[in-house]
Amino acid sequence: MSKENTKSKINFSRFWEKYGTLMIFVILIFIISLLSPYFLTKNNITQVLVQSSIFMIIGMGQMFAILTSGIDLSVGSTMALTGIVTAKLMVAGWGIFPAVIVGGLLFGAFLGFINGTLVSFTKLPPFIITLGTLNIYRGISLVLSEGRPIFNYPYEFNMKFAGYLGEIPIPIIIVIIAAVIIHIFAKYSKAGRSIYAFGGNNKAAWISGVRINKANILAFTISGLMAGLAGILMTARVGAAEPLAGNGYELFAIASTAIGGTSFFGGVGSIPGTLIGALVVGVINNALNILNVQTYYQQIVTGVVIVGTVYANKVILSKKD
Repeated sequence: MSKENTKSKINFSRFWEKYGTLMIFVILIFIISLLSPYFLTKNNITQVLVQSSIFMIIGMGQMFAILTSGIDLSVGSTMALTGIVTAKLMVAGWGIFPAVIVGGLLFGAFLGFINGTLVSFTKLPPFIITLGTLNIYRGISLVLSEGRPIFNYPYEFNMKFAGYLGEIPIPIIIVIIAAVIIHIFAKYSKAGRSIYAFGGNNKAAWISGVRINKANILAFTISGLMAGLAGILMTARVGAAEPLAGNGYELFAIASTAIGGTSFFGGVGSIPGTLIGALVVGVINNALNILNVQTYYQQIVTGVVIVGTVYANKVILSKKD
């Protein structure tokens, strides 16, 4: 193979690494717009963004778990449990924001902290730990709610977290704020860089002074925090705290990160890529709905996209080495 061909392949691999997810997104938009004239209307675009907001939030949290070469399967159950706790606190007389901060964000972070602590000190695979907590957190949700939705909390909660600020949906505003904060944390803080270092090469990170257990626990705590935020938004959007809320959403979180270019080998991933990956998932689900494709096929298509995208990344980026 000539040097010019090798160089061109390396350049394309680097280009794909930076812009591959965006290319997939643009191509997908183009194809769907040809299939349905309704897709690019203002109302539908707004709906896609609102629907994708939860995928974006749990995807950003999942990214940190995967950066450590791990995975968090409990995000859907965490969404349900934090929604239940937040609703019960409001019913008990707590104000909206105190209930959200304590029952949604802090409690979600605590559930993630439990995951990270168990992974760090039992040395069991994160898949096993979070598969267990997936069932534990879901069971606690059912116990606390007695298997029934909770909806007799202040209606203002729904308006504050699922309403509009002018013409802009509040969930989109929350996603933007969260994405900016987390991007800055991941790229420019010592703690954020330590998670990347730990996932990229934990032995080298340990030698360079990174506290391995602390980085691992922090990654899962962030995942739990974001799942708690997603639980708040879902509760407000549905209008009730459902004990079965978020069922299967771990698939959407994993899909968002995988399509967004996060490496399952750890150490590689970005917030912008994850956001675009979540939009890809949201667009696919929306397209299947407006094209009158049965709901059952959505999981099949999402699964195919995950496998295809990850494989494409593996093949194309291997050319760079």
